[in-house]
Amino acid sequence: MKTLRDAIYQITLPTPYAVGDVHLYLLKGERLTLVDAGVKTDAAWNELIIQLKELGYSPGDIDQIVLTHHHPDHMGLIEHFPNLTTVAAHPKLRPWLEREESFFLRYEEFFYRMYKESGVPEQYLGLLKSLRKPLKWSAEGKLTIELVEGDRIPGHEEWVTIETPGHAQSHISFYRQADGSFIGGDHLLAHISSNPLLEPPYGMEKDRPRPLLQYRASLGKLLDKNIQMVYPGHGKTFQNTDELVIQRLKKQEERALKVLNMFEEKRLCAYDVCRHLFPKHIESQFGLTMSETIGQLDYLENKKAVVAEFSGEQKYYYVNR
Repeated sequence: MKTLRDAIYQITLPTPYAVGDVHLYLLKGERLTLVDAGVKTDAAWNELIIQLKELGYSPGDIDQIVLTHHHPDHMGLIEHFPNLTTVAAHPKLRPWLEREESFFLRYEEFFYRMYKESGVPEQYLGLLKSLRKPLKWSAEGKLTIELVEGDRIPGHEEWVTIETPGHAQSHISFYRQADGSFIGGDHLLAHISSNPLLEPPYGMEKDRPRPLLQYRASLGKLLDKNIQMVYPGHGKTFQNTDELVIQRLKKQEERALKVLNMFEEKRLCAYDVCRHLFPKHIESQFGLTMSETIGQLDYLENKKAVVAEFSGEQKYYYVNR
């Protein structure tokens, strides 16, 4: 086997989220690089200092952070590193890090229209006011290097960027062909299936992303690689990637069939489907359940199993006979 230049060390930090702890990865090569940056809490920062010290380093030794995606538990501590010169990520992460006001206004408007179109009752529209609340756990700063498909991590030429949108539009992962190592953020986790999440169009894009379709395509990319070990954002490191990918794809297809069977002879809006698909979770996890539901409807529409039509400003789906 080829001699590997980069050593990789896992650092595990607490989060305030139900998903639990988040993993960061320290790459020791031509540069000392941290992949992802935890959530912005004192508990996470203090634990990071402890674990870096155990590895023989301090926060001042790190001059580059590479981000897998824009969610707060993966980029929260960026502002804490005193000698940071480089923040590298996908271009679609930029507005989240640089806090572009025009982007967040479009973001809120997108969800208002999306929820109205989906038949969401007025009582849920108040949740739109809290869309920015997670930013308190995240960081504000400047993106200095953009990474897209095929790019190498600066100072770590063994690691190649793979664009893996679905869970987030900004999501990227990193693959080292020499030993089949894969740093995957939240793209593929051993213990739970990652949620494909709704987001508005980016920049000049006109059509909204279809996250479940994207996620399935991104999972399919992994089948083309000889992945030997996955270093995930949450949960244990694991092998047997192809088997897990096939299992995840099959589960999505089974859920899509369950959704299709809801229709019978009637037409339904996305909210109706969500209420039946997630009766116990729609109240507490409204955004997540709506994202999953609309993703399933996108999948069925793409398969031409259902057809969509508008009645006024509301979108309805019915079985394509």
